[in-house]
Amino acid sequence: MGMLALTCASSSAQAPRVLKAQPVEEPTRPVVAQQPLKRISVTLAGIALDGVAFDARSHRLVVADQPQGPGSKWPDSAAAGRQHGGLAAINAGFFTPAGEPLGAVVNQGKVAGVWNGESSLGSAIWFEDGKGRSGIARRNAFGRAAVPSMRELVQAGPLLVENRRAVGGLDGQKTSARSVLLWDGGQRWLLARAAPCTLADLAHALAVAEPAGWPVKTAINLDGGRSAELWISDQVPGGPAFIRPLWNTPVRNFLVLLPRR
Repeated sequence: MGMLALTCASSSAQAPRVLKAQPVEEPTRPVVAQQPLKRISVTLAGIALDGVAFDARSHRLVVADQPQGPGSKWPDSAAAGRQHGGLAAINAGFFTPAGEPLGAVVNQGKVAGVWNGESSLGSAIWFEDGKGRSGIARRNAFGRAAVPSMRELVQAGPLLVENRRAVGGLDGQKTSARSVLLWDGGQRWLLARAAPCTLADLAHALAVAEPAGWPVKTAINLDGGRSAELWISDQVPGGPAFIRPLWNTPVRNFLVLLPRR
């Protein structure tokens, strides 16, 4: 029911003033339909994209990190996803030849790695804060001081799409498989693996397409090349799938998709 505003009704000079209640329309907010959990397999400007679309109101991502280095706990995304009781898993952040994270990583509030303040491979942040809200932000806007207060976090990059536009200055020469995370700016997400392409080509394709049925506001590049892999369980409509070429190498950490409990 709308709020009630009180107005005066006109009358003769001798008649008492009568107050009448009249409804006032409350502003309405657009209701965004919940993204159904499902596998997405599309081709955008000649780039094959395979992933899982989900809604942050019903599902969440967590970091599966390996403090002892790549492959020390899980040889691949399938093993990491299954051990966590997950629905999907994808490789996440970059790492050094020694197996250390090339940037900050947070899992269940525990911080690993070192803040990457210089490289484009750490120019963006995916995070879940202490209240369970997730998002993607530029490194400079997010700030190093916010890292310890996060519940989950991966520093990666570069951004591919920002404010629904392809980010300029991306490499347009090197072709490689890509792992990406797409966001509509609200509750809808898509984690995906792209077939070999350049960063610039992928950014332009994502900026003009709607692979999961909604415009991509922000997209972040995760580790790619021989690290790019994706596992989807048979609990996801359209699954199962396990995309990991034989030449892929073990990675330091993964993002695992879980139902909210």
